[in-house]
Amino acid sequence: MKISQNKDRILSLLQAMKGSQVELWSVWLSGFVFIALSLYATQRLPSLKDHSRASKDVILDSTSITIFTAPKPFKGSTGTKQTLALRSWLALSPYVTVVFYSQDPSVASFADAFDSRVLVDTSIDFTFLGTPFFHSMIAKSRSYTSDLSVIVDPETIILSGFISTLNHVYQLDHDWLLVASPQNVSSFPFHLDESGKHWQTSNGKRMKIQQLQKILQQNGQGKRCYTRMLMVWNSKDVPLHDGVLPPFLYGKGVHNNWVIHEAMSSEFRFVFDASLTITSFYLNEEDEFSNTQGNPSALDTENRNWEYIGNSHVGANYGSFFYSEDNSNLVKLLKCNKQYIMVDTKKNAVYSIGHQGAMNLMKEKYFPSWLKENTMYCIDRQKPQTASFDCSGKDQMKIPATLELPFSLESLLSITADKSKTVIVTVAGYSYKDMLMSWVCRLRQLFVQNFVVCALDQETYQFSILQGIPVFTDPTAPSNISFDDCHFGTKCFQRVTKVKSRIVLKILKLGYNVLLSDVDVYWFKNPLPLLHSFGPAVLAAQSDEYKKQAGPINLPRRLNSGFYYAHSDTQTIAAIEKVVRHAETSGLSEQPSFYDTLCGEGGSNRVGDNQCVEPETNLTVHFLDRDLFPNGAYQELWWEKDVKAACLKKGSYMIHNNWISGRLKKLERQVLSGLWEYDPGTRMCLWCWHGSVSNAEVNFEERVDSFLSSL
Repeated sequence: MKISQNKDRILSLLQAMKGSQVELWSVWLSGFVFIALSLYATQRLPSLKDHSRASKDVILDSTSITIFTAPKPFKGSTGTKQTLALRSWLALSPYVTVVFYSQDPSVASFADAFDSRVLVDTSIDFTFLGTPFFHSMIAKSRSYTSDLSVIVDPETIILSGFISTLNHVYQLDHDWLLVASPQNVSSFPFHLDESGKHWQTSNGKRMKIQQLQKILQQNGQGKRCYTRMLMVWNSKDVPLHDGVLPPFLYGKGVHNNWVIHEAMSSEFRFVFDASLTITSFYLNEEDEFSNTQGNPSALDTENRNWEYIGNSHVGANYGSFFYSEDNSNLVKLLKCNKQYIMVDTKKNAVYSIGHQGAMNLMKEKYFPSWLKENTMYCIDRQKPQTASFDCSGKDQMKIPATLELPFSLESLLSITADKSKTVIVTVAGYSYKDMLMSWVCRLRQLFVQNFVVCALDQETYQFSILQGIPVFTDPTAPSNISFDDCHFGTKCFQRVTKVKSRIVLKILKLGYNVLLSDVDVYWFKNPLPLLHSFGPAVLAAQSDEYKKQAGPINLPRRLNSGFYYAHSDTQTIAAIEKVVRHAETSGLSEQPSFYDTLCGEGGSNRVGDNQCVEPETNLTVHFLDRDLFPNGAYQELWWEKDVKAACLKKGSYMIHNNWISGRLKKLERQVLSGLWEYDPGTRMCLWCWHGSVSNAEVNFEERVDSFLSSL
């Protein structure tokens, strides 16, 4: 009985165990099916890895980047290094566009091979040596439609970290300015393949970015400075800094420290250093800054001594800001434990991107001890690299303290004169510096580069140096020049005008043809082709006849010595010598000496209605058509509602802003007429910043009113 009962219990237990096993297998099977379906579903959806990658590169899908630089001619080793740098930029993202600021034909030819991804812009201010002005580059960059703007040295190669860094800082809820200093390396024997995506050796072997980074660490010179800085900013509507950017010459690094210093001071943007998250470098074959003490006795256009001394004057005027040590206190962007953090060594604080507030490194209660330890370890590990940024601009720029450039007139003429050995000359004192710049800007806009300026005083000379103008001084010029009382008829005016004929005579004797143009002459088009057609032994001069009706325009003392063309030949030189001798003994300006000497007192040497012939030298004086070369009183053109349109209708080459007394009245008339090309506020030509800055920031009428009120 008991045996039977036990047997039944065992059978029941076995059946129960069998049922449980079936249920267990059922659970296992269901779980397996669920896992399989989950795996299948995840295959149909973006993985976490894909999501992370998409998040990392999201900037490539929505944000445009424009890189601005000013390359040197694409020749020799310089061209090779610039080519490698450009290709490294284009490899960063298909949404990168590069803009070259240059007037050199080799740059334009090089850019053609890259279609629309590489553009050449010539519509900024350049020096007469072709060096662009940094302030003009910054202003013009604002005319390009781009989410992120970048300024970088043309030889700086960007290897890695650029896009990933921008992805993270793009999350900042504040306008920012990112700066990064490239590493100085002795060699980099690698290049991009034809696709522009992979780095490889000369044998065609591909190299991983990690391998290249190790090589850079081994070949690096160890010290980073701000002379070849990379700058990135995220908004065109907020200025980089307060105030006006001085007229720095691009390429010497002086402007970099100034921008950093002023951007930090203005607090318009959050400024930080990303040098340790962006791998960038340049090849150092020869330190170009070591050449600043070159031979000053000759015009060295290769070493560009002009630029260094021009920047030296900027330092003299604007203080030692570009030597500021504040730059070493910049907030540093670091990458720790695959996370980007910002370290403020001055405040001893760490900021995490995407989170508000700061974690004080000195107070453990702000974050867990393990996080503090990891962060401190990461920062300590990068301290040697961080310290390497502490380098003064004084170590980089051994600039002569003086502005006394011993560039001779002969040196300037040899590089400014055109193929026909013709040069345009103007003479100006400091009271007319703004009108001088308007005149220079107009010639630059017309692509007329063969001009030189004779400065009547040291202030004009220094001002012209800063503006990149080919300028020289006349040791015989009067020193006591009045600022406001030097207009027509004054003793000051008489002394100043006699400088012009002496300078013209000197240049003629050096074998150059001369077009003398006062700074108050506004050019509509280049008159040289027409003036060349008169040939030798002909002095082509503007008529100062004011009568409206037709008639003789060569009447007594109607030759205007503020605009004339003289050919370098025996007859012309002899005739100008007579004019100079006559002016030296005259109590009047040089203008009556021109007429009385060449056309005879009372017009005794007149021929017809528009010529004179000087009997001793046989020089012909041709009075230019007043429709083509109107003076300030002719047909009251200055009183027209649209002066430019009225002159162009006549086919005028220029119009003279004379027949008006007083510097202020002359300036006011020219500015209000619209025949004005220079903005003293930005120190740029108007055609450079017109359309380059938002209407909200710049209003032309307001600038005109401001300028006139400052006169």
